[in-house]
Amino acid sequence: MGVQVAEIITRSAAEEDMPAVRAIAEKFGLLHGWPPGRDFLDAERAFGTLLLAPTADGQARGFGGTLRRGPVTHLGDLFVAAEHQSSGVGRALLAELLKGDEPKVTFASSDPRAMSLYIRYGLRPWCPLLYLTGPAAGVAGPAVREARLDDVADLDALAGGGARPETLAWFAATPGVTWHTTGSGYAFARVSGDVVVIGPAGGATPRDCAEAVLGAISRVSGAATAPLSARIAVPGVHPLVSSLIEAGWRIGDLDTFMADDDALSLVRPDRYVPHPDLG
Repeated sequence: MGVQVAEIITRSAAEEDMPAVRAIAEKFGLLHGWPPGRDFLDAERAFGTLLLAPTADGQARGFGGTLRRGPVTHLGDLFVAAEHQSSGVGRALLAELLKGDEPKVTFASSDPRAMSLYIRYGLRPWCPLLYLTGPAAGVAGPAVREARLDDVADLDALAGGGARPETLAWFAATPGVTWHTTGSGYAFARVSGDVVVIGPAGGATPRDCAEAVLGAISRVSGAATAPLSARIAVPGVHPLVSSLIEAGWRIGDLDTFMADDDALSLVRPDRYVPHPDLG
């Protein structure tokens, strides 16, 4: 079901639209680290909403995507091709993606135009989301173990604001993904080449989340045949930030974690570490 705003049409992305959508995603460097033919855009199409603003010749002016965690809508993407920026495409996509009164969250870039647009939809800046990188070797953490995906999904729902078993099952089937638990905390990890990306992760308490993350990094690093560089997106209020900075990790980039008032009562940023692309 599409919507027309200022003569800009948006509609759900079909399979035949994916090359045009991915062409924009590639220009913004969004697909780095994902295997060919299987990336977060597929998850948005399958378990959330993936919209595009098409051109007359079947290309894409821009696209936007959301994923659901129970009642929470996570706006994961809103990207407009350079030649179509400041033409209303982003507003048209957002009008469809954020319609309804369910709780909403997003990771806003430093572009003030985007943040202003999100504020108009009731989202407000909450805390920084820091993209940290560092060596996986030498990270000390408690022992973690494998667990049933259902058990991990329950912990994820408590920390992240809602259940998303289908999305987690899809991610778990992605090459290189493992998931780990301490019993009261969990962490997903995905190894691609010499990089391990951590997330989502969470716990019953901030300490539970931190221990699960550190334990997962330690376990994955110990099983690797070569040194790994680790990457993680951590809310600024999370205790992991100071621990990792003190261990020599660096802030490579940052976004702003934004949410409306309803989402603020559900998502626990001091005990939750989102996946950079899946939330």
